[in-house]
Parts: sequence; C-alpha cells; structure tokens
Amino acid sequence: MTETDRPTVLWAVADLHVANRDNRNIVERLVPPNPDDWLIVAGDVAERPELILDTLRSLSERYAQVIWVPGNHDLFCRGTDEITGEARYWQLIEGCRSMGVLTPEDPYPEFGGVTVCPLFVLYDYSWRDQSMTVDEAVNYAVEQQMIFTDEFAIKPFEDPILWCRRRLDCTVRRLSRVEGPTILINHWPLIREPVNAMAFPTLGMWCGTRHTEDWPQRYRAEAVVYGHLHIPDDRMYDGVRHIEASLGYPREWRRLPSDRTWPVSVKEV
Repeated sequence: MTETDRPTVLWAVADLHVANRDNRNIVERLVPPNPDDWLIVAGDVAERPELILDTLRSLSERYAQVIWVPGNHDLFCRGTDEITGEARYWQLIEGCRSMGVLTPEDPYPEFGGVTVCPLFVLYDYSWRDQSMTVDEAVNYAVEQQMIFTDEFAIKPFEDPILWCRRRLDCTVRRLSRVEGPTILINHWPLIREPVNAMAFPTLGMWCGTRHTEDWPQRYRAEAVVYGHLHIPDDRMYDGVRHIEASLGYPREWRRLPSDRTWPVSVKEV
C-alpha cells in the first residue's frame, strides 16, 4: 500500500511521561503511516514546561496536526517555580499556539465531518466516598498512604475545586454551540465506570468529576479519549466508545501484550 492509498487517521496517545528515558525513546520513534495523520495527546507529557513543549514540537513536525489537552503532571509546580497554577496552564497554551498545536482554548477543528473537542475540566473530589466530606476523604487517603501528588504539586497553587468549576462553566458554553457528532478529549475520564477498575477506589476522587457523566450523550460523542488511569482500554459505554490511550510508566507498559496497538486509532477517513 502506498502513502496515497492509506486512510488519514486520527490517532490518540496519553500519559507519555517522557521524563523517563525509556518512554522518551518510544515517543521519539512515533511516525504516522500517513503524513496527513493527526495525533491527540491526552495529557501528562511531562512535568517541566520546556520538556512538554519540546515533545509537542517534535510530534508536530511528524503529524499534520497535534491536539493537546493538559494532564495533572503537566500542571505540577514547585514552590521555587516562577509560574504556577493557572498561569502555568496559560504558559503551555501560548507555547502550543506558537507551534500550531491545538489546545482547549482554540476553535474546535473538524476531522472527517466530526468536531474534535479538546477539553480541560480537572477533578473536584466528587468521585469520593459520599459518606465523607472532601477533607475527611483526603485525610483518610493520607492515612492509607494513597494520595495523589496533586495535593502537593497543584493544590498549594490553585484550588482544584474552584478551578474545575470555572472550567466546567466555560466548557459547557462552548460545547452547547457545537452541532453534529463530536469526539471529546480530556485527560481525566468523563464517566465513572473506568475508574471502578482501579485497584484502590480511594484514588478515584482525583480522577474526574460527576458533572461530566452525561456529556458523551449530551454532546453526541462518537468517541471519548482520555488517559490518567494508566489502564489502557477501548470499550463501549452506553453506545459511546471510550478510549484510555495511556502509555504509562515502563513498569506498566512492559506488562502489556507485545502486540498491543498504540497509538490508538480513533477515526479514519
């Protein structure tokens, strides 16, 4: 098959974690079968802004269009950082725009007649044990030594609940104007069912928000692309395809079948 005979494909990856050399080597070898192919990067490229942007720039030189949404690791900050919290997010947005990588702040593109919607809506602890308040649930997680680094690398710089609320409001306004079918992209899953597969349910409260659970149906999604869980999956929920496209850490992907298909094909035209 020649390049001109190949379909144009919208591919998806997530959780590249390229600060790890083995992961970086894999990402450096990603080459689209067709130079017109697009690539979704559903968050967690790295922790340092310069490494995130260098990786996205490299991918944008190989794929016709790269679409990026932030993950929690992309937003991690330290007290010594000059740019933190929401300002870090906007730093990454401006860096992406300078190289033509699409983000949640740009007009939604179309691929094969479907509107591709990169989202950024965070988490708000609403997928916790509802018998506990947020503080009680977080304290319980600390006692069990099952706590996300977000509590030390995001929360001190930006209240995730308030940030999530703002992101939900602005995203609903944008999605409500979209006509026709969509592909929804978010680092965190939009529905709770995939979170139930986690070995430690306590961690679910850092994995999304209950306020997005009806979005796949409400916004006519053909597919939902996400990452974060490091549990690669591709299955139907209520008639919508949900794709967890993570690479994950070496200790995780080395356990997966050697013939695993990755990146994941989301749509062909």
